[in-house]
Amino acid sequence: MPPKVVIPSTGGGNATRRVRTDKIYSIISNRIKGNEEQYLVWWKSESKTPPLSWHSITELVRCLEIVQDYITVREKTIRDAATLGKKRKSPDTAHDHEPRASPFDHLRIDNRWTPSSSRSQSVSSRSTTPASGSNGMIDVYNGVIESDADGLVFARSASGSSVAMIDVQALPTEEMFRTARTSKIEQANVLIRAEYVRRLRKVKGKKIHLVNVYDYTTPSLRFQYIDDYILRDGVYRADPATQMGCQKCSPHMGRSIGCEYTKKCDCLEYAAVDESRLTTDQIEDYNYALASGGSTMGFPKKFPYYCEGTKRQRAGTLVPFYLDSRNPIYECNDNCRCGLFCRNKNVQFGRQVEVEIFKTPNNRGWGLRCKEALHMGQFIDTYRGEVITDEEATRREEAGGMMKASYLYQLDKHAETEGLTKEEMYVVDGEFMGGPTKFMNHSCQPNCRQYTVSYNKHDHKVYDLAFFAIRDIPADEELTFDYLDKEEEDAEEDAPKGAVPCLCGAAKCRKWLWQ
Repeated sequence: MPPKVVIPSTGGGNATRRVRTDKIYSIISNRIKGNEEQYLVWWKSESKTPPLSWHSITELVRCLEIVQDYITVREKTIRDAATLGKKRKSPDTAHDHEPRASPFDHLRIDNRWTPSSSRSQSVSSRSTTPASGSNGMIDVYNGVIESDADGLVFARSASGSSVAMIDVQALPTEEMFRTARTSKIEQANVLIRAEYVRRLRKVKGKKIHLVNVYDYTTPSLRFQYIDDYILRDGVYRADPATQMGCQKCSPHMGRSIGCEYTKKCDCLEYAAVDESRLTTDQIEDYNYALASGGSTMGFPKKFPYYCEGTKRQRAGTLVPFYLDSRNPIYECNDNCRCGLFCRNKNVQFGRQVEVEIFKTPNNRGWGLRCKEALHMGQFIDTYRGEVITDEEATRREEAGGMMKASYLYQLDKHAETEGLTKEEMYVVDGEFMGGPTKFMNHSCQPNCRQYTVSYNKHDHKVYDLAFFAIRDIPADEELTFDYLDKEEEDAEEDAPKGAVPCLCGAAKCRKWLWQ
């Protein structure tokens, strides 16, 4: 008889039983048993015959990331198998039955284990471990089910006449693959979607929606939403003592909109000079300042945003001097005397519009759009992620391979003026953590553009990457930007080396993207 273990429960039925997530290595198959969606869990173990056990999806709600990982691999395997099945066979090979690897071969975890000579499922005895609930029987192999003090269940390695043994190198078997391919995963997809939406509700700022009318997929639960950069090893912001605020400004100057005079605002010290407003007498002094690296304070400059009191659709939007250029934007900060609601503070308050992550209809994956109309020059959101060194960015690129999508953005805006080498510059990686702007797709004719925004004029290596609308955008139009940030170019007829096809569909599409 198999060992009997009583699993504590907080209520009736399997719906209250949960697995211990930190002991799961992976999920390798799925099936329907009765009316339950069940998944075969491979447990962490030092044994060459690690334990495995079947669990309902309700038992796995604490580890839906792992379930989603499995479903992603499962769907790709099914698609690949379907593609192979459609290939025509020659008359000489039409009846050959050449042995081939299991469709889920790439799910195997540890190659140190010696493969079995048999490719079929090998179970010496059928073992089920009773657990609490109306039908709480757990099919377990190579071990027994236990529970911790919190009632979370897991499997540990065990052997003996009462323990069902299975050859892990033969898993998942062809029979398992056929069963998995035809077994529904609807409940898992519903729970994954609900969990993702729950996490979106916790993101700061206006509501983020999620829409998919094409299939049942959900963006990866592995992606973590963050409110600010995460600085990794070797990355440092400038000393906080260097964050100087404007001291000659006040909240009540002129129209009581905070900073009013560009010649007084210290935060604009490194801002671009409006050369069109230079007087004849100023031109010579300005040229000398450029040549000597001197300060440009006192020369005519512009605040980046329209202030309150202008047309409603313009308030807070970028003025043309910045919108139509690549000039870095310098905002006031908490050390300034201009007040909390200074006209020179905008991006630092975060996203103020509702956005929607949606599945695109043309094989471009997920996209982003706004639920309300945007005005030209309006701020949308920043691009966030891990800030890493150039060395770490290179390592991640090489590990990902040429065909893997890249979410790396180099912080090189001040490289030339500050004499920074490539190795000294930092890189933002938004693949694993960031904000909704991760889902913005490329377009050769975009409606958004990325600008650099700094709150510390003396920090030339860490600053924000902010998206602004570069034209009026109707509600529900997809938000796009140019990944290459280049002016319009003639489309290439032949694919350049290192290029991938562009799917933006713009009238003046360049046809190719460079890696």
